[in-house]
Amino acid sequence: MKNIRSAPSRGFEHSEFAIRTEKLQRSMAEQQIDALFFSTEAEFRYFSGFKSQFWKSPTRPWFLVVPASGKPIAVVPEIGVAGFEQTWIEDVRSWPSPRPLDDGVSLLADTLQGVANTSGRIGGMLGPETYLRMPAANYQMLLEHLSAYQIVDVSKMVKKVRSIKSPTEVEKIRFACDVTATGFDYLLAHLTTGMSEREACKLMHLEMLRLGADTCPYLISASGQGGYNNIIMGPTDRRLSHGDVLIIDTGANFDGYFSDYDRNFAFGDVDRATHDAYEAVYASTEAGLAIAAPGCTTGELWQSMWSVLEEAGALGNDVGRMGHGLGMQLTEWPSIVEGGNVVLEAGMVMTLEPGMTFAAGKMMVHEENILITEHGCEMLHKRAWPTLPIISR
Repeated sequence: MKNIRSAPSRGFEHSEFAIRTEKLQRSMAEQQIDALFFSTEAEFRYFSGFKSQFWKSPTRPWFLVVPASGKPIAVVPEIGVAGFEQTWIEDVRSWPSPRPLDDGVSLLADTLQGVANTSGRIGGMLGPETYLRMPAANYQMLLEHLSAYQIVDVSKMVKKVRSIKSPTEVEKIRFACDVTATGFDYLLAHLTTGMSEREACKLMHLEMLRLGADTCPYLISASGQGGYNNIIMGPTDRRLSHGDVLIIDTGANFDGYFSDYDRNFAFGDVDRATHDAYEAVYASTEAGLAIAAPGCTTGELWQSMWSVLEEAGALGNDVGRMGHGLGMQLTEWPSIVEGGNVVLEAGMVMTLEPGMTFAAGKMMVHEENILITEHGCEMLHKRAWPTLPIISR
């Protein structure tokens, strides 16, 4: 197997967090928002640099307050205070969590009230593809504490800020993508008939860890005779047999940043319709690559890919979209959907993910990761095989 690029440095310069925060604060000023708060890991980490495995536990809430100017303020359980010594955050306020009757709610409210003293508008992540990560009763308590303020949704604003990746972010994603590409090459060389889906996925999982991935929290598969009809489950203990098509879709993670793409494999002879479907989704991706550039809308990108699939006889697309943003989360805003009006900008990292139902109960899906550049787009990893690879072992 080829040697992959060296892993980039971990973490970020403090200046990068300042740039992110100032960009958000400019948008806050335009919408007359005095302060906003975050309670979910991705936004908290993006603006603070605080990275912890404690987010896996549902016991303690964590809050970050962004005022109209100046550095964010952390409102966190006492157990986490020491972790901020390596971040750019200076103001860290804490309470002895867990304390179910008031688990940081009044401290968060006091902090927000202390900085929201102009327009009386406070922002939170309340829109689509967000969640609060705090009990409903606690959120209701927070609203009662802040009854004199208007609580507004800032999710679109925050998603837009996060959608433009810095060069440092791109290099972390690129490394995760390179690890995944090399893992797929390794799998192609070692897949055999009779192996189970679970064994195949574990083989690739271990190789990606060896190559430098920190984790591979997303690794799914599906298989079936001449195709598959479910791409969000698995892997299972189903044994791969002659005539099967296997898809593996995975997201390796390096320093908090994901890759996300898939590859398809055929075992022995499969019918011409399956080969044609593979080549159709490959050509569909080519159409997307040809127009993905600043100024193109997500709807135009969707149409360019769907037109190829429709001409190839696609019966439908049951996935609901043909790609999405990528970064600190496996799927990020925006989605590539029919009629989408989000305009692509340089610095966005996207997946192109055309898929088609090509026969009753049979799907074919293809996915690649790209960076939108000033004049077009750039693949972040090795392109898929142009024809369906055959496993004859």
